[in-house]
Amino acid sequence: MVSPIRPTNDDARALGRALIETARFASLAVIDPASGGPLVTRIACVAGPDGMPLSLVSDLSQHTQALKRNPACSMLVGEPGPKGDPLTHPRLSLMGTARFIPHGASDHAALCRHYLKRQPKAKLYIGFADFAFLRLDMKSAHLNGGFGKAFVLTPDDLRPE
Repeated sequence: MVSPIRPTNDDARALGRALIETARFASLAVIDPASGGPLVTRIACVAGPDGMPLSLVSDLSQHTQALKRNPACSMLVGEPGPKGDPLTHPRLSLMGTARFIPHGASDHAALCRHYLKRQPKAKLYIGFADFAFLRLDMKSAHLNGGFGKAFVLTPDDLRPE
């Protein structure tokens, strides 16, 4: 059987970076500690200063509690357009480990400024004590650039140029 994965090229890298850069939300997949099964939720996100997804999450949420028990997770970014088959629109699945940046961390204030430029409505809750930034320490990514355009990407492939 022939592999559907194409060799990674500059177009795939640029598309992967663009999907992260334009994302305003992502689907976050975690392992639910109660059932041991997968749990998927929608989170707000932006491209962080390093080009990787950055989110702001509450300790009160089920997905945050799950990540504190098991930080393995994945995120899906890429929004289908208003017309056509949603499976023909590009999307990027990122797999890795969650890392929290709480209030008081050395880079928290800079991340607040960065995040609010892209998600200004978060001003309402960004200062709440139960909120922390969520970073994804990415291990690998799978890019589906549309029908017949599948690629495996590395963290280096997705870092801004």
